[in-house]
Amino acid sequence: MARKTREGGKQRPAGGDELLWLETYFIMFPQKRRPTLAQVEHALVEANPRLKLENLAADDDGLFASLLVESPEDHAAVEVSYETGEAVIEQNLQWARQLKDQLPPKQLQQLIAADARLDVAHFERLQASGARTQPKTAEREDFPADDEYSDDFDEEAAMEAFDPTCLLTVVESLSSLTKGLAFDPAAGEAF
Repeated sequence: MARKTREGGKQRPAGGDELLWLETYFIMFPQKRRPTLAQVEHALVEANPRLKLENLAADDDGLFASLLVESPEDHAAVEVSYETGEAVIEQNLQWARQLKDQLPPKQLQQLIAADARLDVAHFERLQASGARTQPKTAEREDFPADDEYSDDFDEEAAMEAFDPTCLLTVVESLSSLTKGLAFDPAAGEAF
Protein backbone atom coordinates (compact mmCIF):
# COMPACT_ATOMS: atom_id res chain seq x y z
CA MET A 1 0.00 0.00 0.00
CA ALA A 2 0.98 3.61 -0.25
CA ARG A 3 3.00 4.98 2.62
CA LYS A 4 0.61 7.33 4.42
CA THR A 5 1.39 10.84 5.51
CA ARG A 6 -0.94 13.16 7.40
CA GLU A 7 0.05 16.35 5.56
CA GLY A 8 -2.85 17.70 3.52
CA GLY A 9 -4.33 14.28 2.75
CA LYS A 10 -1.32 13.26 0.64
CA GLN A 11 0.33 9.86 0.46
CA ARG A 12 3.58 8.93 -1.25
CA PRO A 13 3.46 5.59 -3.12
CA ALA A 14 6.58 3.56 -3.82
CA GLY A 15 7.16 5.19 -7.27
CA GLY A 16 7.79 8.62 -5.72
CA ASP A 17 4.60 10.24 -7.02
CA GLU A 18 2.15 11.59 -4.46
CA LEU A 19 -1.45 10.53 -4.05
CA LEU A 20 -3.86 13.29 -3.05
CA TRP A 21 -6.85 11.86 -1.16
CA LEU A 22 -10.14 12.98 -2.69
CA GLU A 23 -12.91 10.94 -1.06
CA THR A 24 -13.76 7.60 0.55
CA TYR A 25 -16.74 5.41 -0.22
CA PHE A 26 -17.83 2.41 1.84
CA ILE A 27 -19.41 -0.86 0.77
CA MET A 28 -21.30 -2.48 3.64
CA PHE A 29 -22.26 -6.17 3.71
CA PRO A 30 -22.53 -9.19 6.05
CA GLN A 31 -19.17 -10.67 7.01
CA LYS A 32 -20.26 -14.07 5.63
CA ARG A 33 -20.11 -12.57 2.09
CA ARG A 34 -16.47 -11.50 2.36
CA PRO A 35 -14.93 -12.28 -1.04
CA THR A 36 -11.68 -14.06 -1.71
CA LEU A 37 -8.77 -12.14 -3.16
CA ALA A 38 -9.15 -14.16 -6.38
CA GLN A 39 -12.82 -13.09 -6.68
CA VAL A 40 -11.91 -9.41 -6.19
CA GLU A 41 -9.13 -9.66 -8.78
CA HIS A 42 -11.45 -11.31 -11.29
CA ALA A 43 -14.27 -8.77 -10.74
CA LEU A 44 -11.97 -5.77 -11.23
CA VAL A 45 -10.20 -7.17 -14.29
CA GLU A 46 -13.58 -8.03 -15.83
CA ALA A 47 -14.83 -4.49 -15.17
CA ASN A 48 -11.77 -2.81 -16.73
CA PRO A 49 -8.76 -4.81 -17.95
CA ARG A 50 -6.63 -1.63 -18.03
CA LEU A 51 -6.69 -1.26 -14.25
CA LYS A 52 -3.40 -2.18 -12.57
CA LEU A 53 -3.78 -4.15 -9.35
CA GLU A 54 -0.92 -3.85 -6.87
CA ASN A 55 -0.11 -4.79 -3.29
CA LEU A 56 -2.73 -7.54 -3.23
CA ALA A 57 -3.20 -8.99 0.25
CA ALA A 58 -5.32 -11.81 1.66
CA ASP A 59 -5.65 -13.54 5.00
CA ASP A 60 -4.46 -17.13 5.55
CA ASP A 61 -7.72 -18.48 4.09
CA GLY A 62 -7.38 -16.47 0.86
CA LEU A 63 -10.07 -13.96 1.86
CA PHE A 64 -9.61 -10.40 0.62
CA ALA A 65 -7.69 -8.01 2.89
CA SER A 66 -6.52 -5.09 0.71
CA LEU A 67 -5.19 -3.85 -2.63
CA LEU A 68 -4.24 -0.76 -4.57
CA VAL A 69 -5.93 -0.16 -7.94
CA GLU A 70 -4.07 2.13 -10.35
CA SER A 71 -5.70 3.80 -13.35
CA PRO A 72 -2.82 5.51 -15.17
CA GLU A 73 -4.99 7.06 -17.90
CA ASP A 74 -7.15 8.75 -15.23
CA HIS A 75 -4.14 9.71 -13.06
CA ALA A 76 -6.04 8.03 -10.25
CA ALA A 77 -5.67 5.31 -7.68
CA VAL A 78 -8.11 3.56 -5.38
CA GLU A 79 -7.04 1.85 -2.17
CA VAL A 80 -9.44 -0.83 -0.94
CA SER A 81 -9.30 -2.47 2.49
CA TYR A 82 -11.55 -4.88 4.35
CA GLU A 83 -12.78 -3.80 7.79
CA THR A 84 -14.90 -5.51 10.41
CA GLY A 85 -15.56 -5.23 14.13
CA GLU A 86 -17.54 -3.22 16.64
CA ALA A 87 -16.48 0.14 15.21
CA VAL A 88 -17.90 -0.80 11.80
CA ILE A 89 -21.20 -1.96 13.33
CA GLU A 90 -21.51 1.18 15.46
CA GLN A 91 -20.80 3.47 12.50
CA ASN A 92 -23.35 1.63 10.34
CA LEU A 93 -26.00 2.08 13.05
CA GLN A 94 -25.14 5.78 13.31
CA TRP A 95 -25.52 6.18 9.53
CA ALA A 96 -28.80 4.22 9.64
CA ARG A 97 -30.19 6.67 12.23
CA GLN A 98 -29.07 9.65 10.12
CA LEU A 99 -30.50 8.24 6.87
CA LYS A 100 -33.66 6.53 8.14
CA ASP A 101 -35.92 9.04 6.35
CA GLN A 102 -33.91 8.99 3.11
CA LEU A 103 -33.24 5.29 2.49
CA PRO A 104 -35.79 2.78 1.25
CA PRO A 105 -36.58 0.13 3.91
CA LYS A 106 -34.57 -2.57 2.07
CA GLN A 107 -31.39 -0.44 2.00
CA LEU A 108 -31.88 0.61 5.62
CA GLN A 109 -32.19 -3.05 6.64
CA GLN A 110 -29.08 -3.88 4.59
CA LEU A 111 -27.12 -1.14 6.37
CA ILE A 112 -28.24 -2.30 9.82
CA ALA A 113 -27.43 -5.97 9.07
CA ALA A 114 -23.92 -5.22 7.75
CA ASP A 115 -21.07 -6.16 10.07
CA ALA A 116 -18.25 -5.75 7.54
CA ARG A 117 -17.26 -3.23 4.89
CA LEU A 118 -14.79 -2.33 2.21
CA ASP A 119 -13.22 1.10 2.58
CA VAL A 120 -12.62 2.51 -0.91
CA ALA A 121 -10.31 5.54 -0.79
CA HIS A 122 -9.98 7.54 -4.02
CA PHE A 123 -6.74 9.39 -4.82
CA GLU A 124 -5.47 11.65 -7.58
CA ARG A 125 -1.90 10.90 -8.63
CA LEU A 126 0.42 13.92 -8.52
CA GLN A 127 3.83 13.79 -10.17
CA ALA A 128 6.80 13.50 -7.82
CA SER A 129 7.78 17.09 -8.60
CA GLY A 130 4.46 18.22 -7.14
CA ALA A 131 3.00 19.17 -10.51
CA ARG A 132 -0.67 18.44 -10.91
CA THR A 133 -1.50 15.86 -13.51
CA GLN A 134 -4.10 16.59 -16.15
CA PRO A 135 -6.81 13.97 -16.84
CA LYS A 136 -7.01 13.07 -20.52
CA THR A 137 -10.79 13.39 -20.53
CA ALA A 138 -11.03 17.02 -19.48
CA GLU A 139 -9.80 20.31 -20.84
CA ARG A 140 -8.50 22.12 -17.84
CA GLU A 141 -7.55 25.74 -18.14
CA ASP A 142 -7.83 26.21 -14.40
CA PHE A 143 -5.06 23.63 -13.72
CA PRO A 144 -2.65 23.52 -16.68
CA ALA A 145 -0.31 20.52 -16.62
CA ASP A 146 2.71 22.71 -15.81
CA ASP A 147 1.19 24.48 -12.78
CA GLU A 148 2.88 23.71 -9.50
CA TYR A 149 0.78 22.07 -6.81
CA SER A 150 0.31 24.16 -3.71
CA ASP A 151 -1.51 23.49 -0.47
CA ASP A 152 -3.84 26.43 -1.10
CA PHE A 153 -5.33 25.16 -4.38
CA ASP A 154 -9.13 24.98 -4.64
CA GLU A 155 -9.89 21.34 -3.75
CA GLU A 156 -13.57 21.76 -4.62
CA ALA A 157 -12.70 22.90 -8.15
CA ALA A 158 -10.25 20.01 -8.50
CA MET A 159 -12.92 17.51 -7.41
CA GLU A 160 -15.41 18.91 -9.94
CA ALA A 161 -12.90 18.58 -12.81
CA PHE A 162 -11.58 15.17 -11.71
CA ASP A 163 -12.79 12.06 -13.57
CA PRO A 164 -14.22 9.55 -11.06
CA THR A 165 -14.35 6.62 -13.52
CA CYS A 166 -11.80 4.49 -11.64
CA LEU A 167 -13.60 4.96 -8.32
CA LEU A 168 -17.03 4.23 -9.78
CA THR A 169 -15.79 1.12 -11.59
CA VAL A 170 -14.27 -0.29 -8.39
CA VAL A 171 -17.30 0.57 -6.24
CA GLU A 172 -19.80 -0.90 -8.72
CA SER A 173 -17.76 -4.08 -9.20
CA LEU A 174 -17.21 -4.72 -5.50
CA SER A 175 -20.79 -3.81 -4.55
CA SER A 176 -22.03 -6.35 -7.07
CA LEU A 177 -19.54 -8.99 -5.89
CA THR A 178 -20.48 -8.63 -2.20
CA LYS A 179 -24.14 -7.76 -2.85
CA GLY A 180 -23.30 -4.87 -0.57
CA LEU A 181 -24.65 -1.39 -0.07
CA ALA A 182 -22.36 1.35 -1.42
CA PHE A 183 -22.35 4.54 0.62
CA ASP A 184 -20.88 7.98 -0.08
CA PRO A 185 -20.69 9.65 3.36
CA ALA A 186 -19.78 13.07 1.91
CA ALA A 187 -23.08 13.15 0.01
CA GLY A 188 -24.97 11.16 2.63
CA GLU A 189 -26.22 8.79 -0.08
CA ALA A 190 -26.44 5.06 -0.44
CA PHE A 191 -26.73 3.40 -3.84
